[in-house]
Amino acid sequence: MAEVPINPGIQARRILVIKLSALGDFVLSFGAMRVIRESHPSAVITLLTTKPYEELAQKCPYVDIVETDGRPKKFFEIISLLDRIHKSNYDVVYDLMGNKRTGSYFRALKWIFRGRTPLWNGTVKGCSYYYPNELRVKTHTIERFCAQLERAGIIPPGTSLTKNVPFPDLSWIHKEFGQLPAHQPAYFGLTSPFALIIPGASGRCKCWSAENYARIASKIANSDIQPVLIGSALEKDIGQLITSSEPRAKSLIAQTDLFQLVSLASQANFAIGNDTGPMHLATLSGASGVVLFSTSNSTPAIHAPRGREAKKVIIVEANTFEKLGVEEVWRAIMEIEAL
Repeated sequence: MAEVPINPGIQARRILVIKLSALGDFVLSFGAMRVIRESHPSAVITLLTTKPYEELAQKCPYVDIVETDGRPKKFFEIISLLDRIHKSNYDVVYDLMGNKRTGSYFRALKWIFRGRTPLWNGTVKGCSYYYPNELRVKTHTIERFCAQLERAGIIPPGTSLTKNVPFPDLSWIHKEFGQLPAHQPAYFGLTSPFALIIPGASGRCKCWSAENYARIASKIANSDIQPVLIGSALEKDIGQLITSSEPRAKSLIAQTDLFQLVSLASQANFAIGNDTGPMHLATLSGASGVVLFSTSNSTPAIHAPRGREAKKVIIVEANTFEKLGVEEVWRAIMEIEAL
């Protein structure tokens, strides 16, 4: 077995972090990014990502340079990316994506440029700090990032099995945007108390029905809490179905950016939604949450949003959403409200 090289730590001058998607995992990687920043305080840290995460990445205090061509399609674009990585002379590459694409970057660099290659922390065999993929797919994302960085020597061994895992911290968003008028509930015509409903997801198979969300919205409104719908333009049809059934629900679908979502979530009574990136943002921002899972499509033990500090996140799950009833979800909301 090859000897594991010593991580350069504070001596490193150039670091590359790779995280291409998706929103939930991207946000959950902020804890790992913070550790990387703290471990290499003098280094210039470049984040290789994709265009949808550019604005979020540029505001992130843990990286210095953001590159958004992490998923090139054309052959010459791939070669250009590999050549840039090679010429950048990174001391360490932290591949937080850990999929076939990013693994192929390591293999290609090793094959094309047979000279010096950077130390590499990832899930492809032969890299300097190897984290087996079979472990990766069995572990919650936060603990997975922690275990991967343990292999790189910048987190003490066994940390991923404790309560001291590097938790994503969104306080930097609150500090930068929290006091701006466009980040206050009043800007959207909201007064407390209000609750966020996030009815969309990356695929409709991961979405509880609009009819059920409308019924939940009615129950929330009957409790003198204003239901507020949050989502992207892709969820406009879902929002229209909900508001047509429950007019007391206010739709802000396609009206908030991610930073505004963080600000609103921190002031909401709670958030309810599917297994989707905005729910990760909401619960990490300070909202208690009720998250709905169809376990035939995703696994809560691996993908569930986590709460911040003493805030509570309740997972309500069924094999399919057809088996998940409104009353069961409402009981979880009442449990959250009783805190």
